[in-house]
Amino acid sequence: MASPLSLPIHLRFSPSPRFNQRTLSLAPPSPKPFKAPTFNTKPTQITPTCDRLLRLISRASIGEADTDAGETTEPGERTVGEDSAAFDLGQQKMKSWVYFGAILGAVLLALDVLWIDPSTGFGTAFVEAVGGLSDSHEVTLLLLVLIFATVHSGLASLRASGEKLIGERAFRVLFAGSSLPLAVSTIVYFINHRYDGTQLWQVQSVPGIHQFVWISSFISFLFLYPSTFNLLEVAAVDKPELHMWETGIIRITRHPQMVGQVIWCVAHTIWIGNSVAIAASISLIGHHLFGVWNGDRRLSLRYGEAFDVLKSRTSVLPFAAILDGRQKLPKDYYKEFIRLPYLTITFLTLGAYLAQPLMQAASYRLHWCHTPKLMACEGDTCQVHMPGMFGCKCAMTCGYVKMSGTRMWLGDMWGWLERTSVIHGGMIEKRDPNEPAPRAQ
Repeated sequence: MASPLSLPIHLRFSPSPRFNQRTLSLAPPSPKPFKAPTFNTKPTQITPTCDRLLRLISRASIGEADTDAGETTEPGERTVGEDSAAFDLGQQKMKSWVYFGAILGAVLLALDVLWIDPSTGFGTAFVEAVGGLSDSHEVTLLLLVLIFATVHSGLASLRASGEKLIGERAFRVLFAGSSLPLAVSTIVYFINHRYDGTQLWQVQSVPGIHQFVWISSFISFLFLYPSTFNLLEVAAVDKPELHMWETGIIRITRHPQMVGQVIWCVAHTIWIGNSVAIAASISLIGHHLFGVWNGDRRLSLRYGEAFDVLKSRTSVLPFAAILDGRQKLPKDYYKEFIRLPYLTITFLTLGAYLAQPLMQAASYRLHWCHTPKLMACEGDTCQVHMPGMFGCKCAMTCGYVKMSGTRMWLGDMWGWLERTSVIHGGMIEKRDPNEPAPRAQ
């Protein structure tokens, strides 16, 4: 009688494309989709029980595939990295997500109290200190990015030794606690000053430019965040790990975050068209180019020969490995994107676009920005330039307002603007919260 362990295993020799020798490989027979293993019994056909699209999204989201776990990238070869964006719903614990929500709330509260709130936090003092080094918004922005990049990449480089010293979770808290406030300051400063530079070109009225920038920005976010799929690791609920992804967007480029940042910077520089946007793009792209080198170095130290194999199959430039034949896309490659993390990123990106006015209003309230200016006055009526969006110098609040003596009321956000002897560049006063707003006439 045949032993129950005598499963059919086919041995074959195949030439390796990377080594001048013949390698032994274990090749299972070609899998048949939706077939259960026979084990000398009659095969059972698995019948779908729900709509095909929903089934496809569900199976792709939890990381299943029609083939075995060692999915191949080329005939006879198995992946050496992890399956990107795999999300197993069956392994999720409600307790972990409760912890995640509690940690996220605590982090946001601490960030607001210790950094963002001008009355209690250090963020205003930090931005003013950096801004005091130069009157140039471009130089200030470059310095803010440089400080963030030094802390962020520096701690990333020290991750291996830091985790050995204080543990994975404690180091993640140190990393996030140091990087997040600096990132917020840099982003807010850019939002508030992006139209304060020297205008070099103006193409916002050109037909199709808005659609080009919007689509480019949307695509950039699909590239920017592939390494934050496991939010429980980001919040240190699960033990953080240094992942070596191989499927999904990694087949297109080994460094999607760099590619996404380049796309975002190019699109916004075209849209804004001034020196501040160029300074932001140069500094951010430079930081991510360093991250390409540093990321490969860290993965090589962590995974050794396995990373060398992955590196030979992938490329930094998008689609380069595919075009030169080093990366063979599976026939069902699209399934690697029909997964819950990618769908989540899609909805969050759309939500962020719709919430732009709220984000801008929140940024302006911090007063980490250029103040309103009087552009021209005639009699008791003045035209006001408010920091705005979409390139128009008067896009946010622009119009003619009545003077009250030597001052004008600009609403709860800005308070009173004092008219000075120099019309261009009138400065804003800090509003006394006890001072009432002017009565409507």
